[in-house]
Amino acid sequence: MTIMSAWSSLALAASFVAVVGLAAAAAAPQNLDAPPDVGGVPADAEVTDSGLAHKVLQEGTGSRSPNRMSTVSVHYTGWLTNGTLFDSSVPTGRPATFPLNQVIGGWTEGVQLMVVGEKRRFWIPAELGYGDRGFQNLIPGGAMLVFDIELVNVQ
Repeated sequence: MTIMSAWSSLALAASFVAVVGLAAAAAAPQNLDAPPDVGGVPADAEVTDSGLAHKVLQEGTGSRSPNRMSTVSVHYTGWLTNGTLFDSSVPTGRPATFPLNQVIGGWTEGVQLMVVGEKRRFWIPAELGYGDRGFQNLIPGGAMLVFDIELVNVQ
């Protein structure tokens, strides 16, 4: 990956979080309390070689998994490990749609493990998220991110 394509990917991912976050903040409030295991990776989670931890919350109904070049539609909610909610598509009722290869690495890797209709919780280490730089005032540098992601569609 060139520096320019890496910057473009970071910019697109940042735009994605910022735009979807603004839409979620403007929607009607819903109960999006942090799950009890948000503070750290639980013993029953699987961990990939990259350090991405995950567990299935709801089995999927589909048989097709996306690849890194797929465009996907997902519902998601993201928390910091201290329980702070920083983004969600759930309040809008509209899934977010984006190319899977243009978001943070933890999403690119993790969503490829899913099938349509499946919901998983991911614990994304900083190296697969926003690293030491963080993101605006929402995500501090070095933060592990916790996401519940439901794969709605693969294009």
